[in-house]
Amino acid sequence: MDNELVELIMVDTRERMAKAIEHVKVEFANVRTGRASSSFVENLMVDYYGAETPLKQLANFSVPEPRLLVVSPYDKGAMAAIEKAISSADLGLNPSNDGVVIRLAFPTLTEERRRSFVKIVKTKAEDAKVALRAVRRHARQELENLEKEQGLSKDEIEHFEKVLDKMTQDEVAVVDALLSHKEQELLEV
Repeated sequence: MDNELVELIMVDTRERMAKAIEHVKVEFANVRTGRASSSFVENLMVDYYGAETPLKQLANFSVPEPRLLVVSPYDKGAMAAIEKAISSADLGLNPSNDGVVIRLAFPTLTEERRRSFVKIVKTKAEDAKVALRAVRRHARQELENLEKEQGLSKDEIEHFEKVLDKMTQDEVAVVDALLSHKEQELLEV
């Protein structure tokens, strides 16, 4: 019984840490690199015939050049609404509509802007590490409760705490690797 509960705690902890990693990946994807990517606009809400609809459900995206994103609406009647949503989203992008597709030219980032994005990414990475440590702390509290309630031995608790520490270190290393990759991407001219 004891080991089943401990195993449940460990599985829950792994899942929560994986969610934290997925969250930081999404956060990093939303930071502009100067390279065109649909991730900046695909979740924009568009007023499509009175219903707020994500842009990714209304259009197809392509990147024919590194700094150009082409949005191809499935319904040409939605062009004006899509263009309005992109303009009002304050992304620093000016949509260009030719009646068939909407082109978004991504301007080159200045060195100063790149550095500010790096700071933002570092903050997001630190937030992810804090979240991972909070998950570890929660798991430790659950293990301590099991120790009191179920009579787990000190040796077992120490063993599982070492496993928790190793899991946390591994996930923090993943965040560091993601951060390093994103920094490189941001600083690349």
